[in-house]
Amino acid sequence: MIPRSQPSVQSTDGDSGHWQAQLRQSTMTAAQLLAKLQIEPSPALAARGQDQFPLRVPPAFLARIRRGDPHDPLLRQVLPLAAEDSENAGFSHDPVGEGAAQKQPGLLHKYHGRVLLTLTGACAIHCRYCFRRHFPYADANPARGAWQQTLDYLRADTSITEVILSGGDPLALTDARLAAMAADLAAISHLKRLRIHSRLPVVLPERITAELLDWLTASRLKPVLVVHSNHANEIGPEAVAALQRLYRSGIQLLNQAVLLAGVNDNARALIDLSETLFENNVLPYYLHMLDAVAGAAHFNVSDAAAGELLEQLRTRLPGYLVPRLVREVSGEPYKTPLL
Repeated sequence: MIPRSQPSVQSTDGDSGHWQAQLRQSTMTAAQLLAKLQIEPSPALAARGQDQFPLRVPPAFLARIRRGDPHDPLLRQVLPLAAEDSENAGFSHDPVGEGAAQKQPGLLHKYHGRVLLTLTGACAIHCRYCFRRHFPYADANPARGAWQQTLDYLRADTSITEVILSGGDPLALTDARLAAMAADLAAISHLKRLRIHSRLPVVLPERITAELLDWLTASRLKPVLVVHSNHANEIGPEAVAALQRLYRSGIQLLNQAVLLAGVNDNARALIDLSETLFENNVLPYYLHMLDAVAGAAHFNVSDAAAGELLEQLRTRLPGYLVPRLVREVSGEPYKTPLL
């Protein structure tokens, strides 16, 4: 961990305006996306699922998708397919038991010492494998009307040392709102760390503004940012610059990926991802098995195939570049490793 630099740069209103404008450009139809990518539509490239889970892809991510290639690994993550409409045994709307883990609106307390807050359902990108694609955000938001209740819960349990901001994507909220929440959390003496789970540094790198760095590094809570990248092709020059700004500010950077059929289910893709992340000061952290969420069965990779991939990574990478292969099992006290 490098020392934190002192106040990054002066905040500017233009920073916020730019990323928010990019965010507004993220929503489109499947037909519009295919037209932008010069891909002919087909029956397989259409799904009713986009009615309940609209297609969203921000300009920076769109620019990284290969034109004319319906099998591009980045496109596969965001394009609704007819396979989403299939019903598959074992795939549900709440695959990891988050309903049972919700102790207050939007406060999930699954594991000892840490809680997760689903601050918003908004996100810059809708990944078709998202395990919260059916999550009831309207009824589970600690930032709307339940914030004092959330703080009371955290104050009452002195075993909690880490708060995780999640969503949706917490960085879809404004810096003013996030800074106020961070200040409230920092006032709780037994909290030590503020962890943020976000896809935006990679898919909407404009979001890494001076304002964000200022409030995040000013907090007494140790900041940890867990980014979410599944493929090295996602990390273009803009994302590299965003990750460098975070690193130079002294923020611990980790990555969590999901093992996805047709995206990164081969050793070359996973090795390239680990190498690219580390080149940009991000440590590979978790490689998740797919959560069995309804509409995503076509992304599933078998345990046997995952185990073989892990063995290949272990033989070809130093240990610190091999992410932990895990599955989240409802009711278990920690992520379950697959050895």
